Amino acid sequence: MKLFRMAAVLLAVLAGPAYAQMPNLNLLQEGPGKTPEEKAAEAERDKAYKETLKKIPDSKASSDPWGGMRSDPPKQAASPKASAATSAPKKKSGTTAN
Repeated sequence: MKLFRMAAVLLAVLAGPAYAQMPNLNLLQEGPGKTPEEKAAEAERDKAYKETLKKIPDSKASSDPWGGMRSDPPKQAASPKASAATSAPKKKSGTTAN
């Protein structure tokens, strides 16, 4: 029984600071409702907002910022022998010690 009392006291001592840090919030506050004038003004603002969204043109152009920098793909060589002779020898791929 003595152990049970000590555990209850210890629990109360540890729970005190944690309880003190909890904010006193009321999440279900009863606030005043909107008046009919406020509701009408909000509806008018929403209607004007939706009308302005309809006026924005659709973007049909490409949005590629590097589109103008790219060139056409390279043209293939006339003879495969000439391109093979001028190409550099292939290097081994693998790990390099740096």
